[in-house]
Amino acid sequence: MNTVKSVRELRAAVAQARAEGKQIAFVPTMGNLHAGHAALVEKAAQRADFVVASIFVNPLQFGPSEDLDKYPRTLIADQEKLVEAGCHLLFTPDVDEMYPHGMHGQTRVSVPVISEGLCGASRPGHFEGVATVVSKLFNMVQPDLAIFGQKDFQQLAVIRTLVRDLNMPIQIIGEPTVRADDGLALSSRNGYLSAEQRASAPVLYQSLRDMADAIRAGEYDFAKLISAAQAQHSAAGFRPDYLEVREANSLRPATGDDRQLVILVAAFSGSTRLIDNLAFELDKPV
Repeated sequence: MNTVKSVRELRAAVAQARAEGKQIAFVPTMGNLHAGHAALVEKAAQRADFVVASIFVNPLQFGPSEDLDKYPRTLIADQEKLVEAGCHLLFTPDVDEMYPHGMHGQTRVSVPVISEGLCGASRPGHFEGVATVVSKLFNMVQPDLAIFGQKDFQQLAVIRTLVRDLNMPIQIIGEPTVRADDGLALSSRNGYLSAEQRASAPVLYQSLRDMADAIRAGEYDFAKLISAAQAQHSAAGFRPDYLEVREANSLRPATGDDRQLVILVAAFSGSTRLIDNLAFELDKPV
């Protein structure tokens, strides 16, 4: 695997692969990689001939009270994981390479409606930062396809909308969330949890499963289900951010007529904010 830091080197390497007739897959990350990231790269290697990954902790998507400075930087370990997963080229730009004219006057990309509510409400400006950096990375790499994890469900929806609306010739592939044996979604933020917090964290996913089972059984009083689940979360030491049932494609609030649903949750364990989701499809009424 080759590691490059500049856009010039990145484009030269991709151009060489393209000249050799290779299809290009791209996996953007912020580093501190775990098995979930490795699964994305492995999928990319299955779907394309040349896999590009990026590691860039993007300041634009962090709010003023968020953990930009303490976000773990683990480049050597990340490189080892990427090699094992089948990555061919790693792009590790610094902030000056990504934003050479500074961030204050940087052109921003906004994806309305789909980015509103949920994490968009909890983290103002977050999805604008995501959409901007992903647009820049897509223009730099110009991949045929890009792989994202479904754990960040709203982010994936924002990126799909971005690509559709701006006519980008890129196939977006969402990969299922990789979980620990006890059901907790793998996340770089899990490392912030104490042993006690980590032990109680799986209650988030279990509550989503319980809600989905109840909805499948015909319970459509979503407010009642949400209240019961949030009581579980509070008992496990979580401070709620949001818990909502949405239509899975549009992310609008779900109704009893919808067949494709997603339950999305965000909650704080101490100062660590965890997110998860469960998407499922109901049988069509006879």
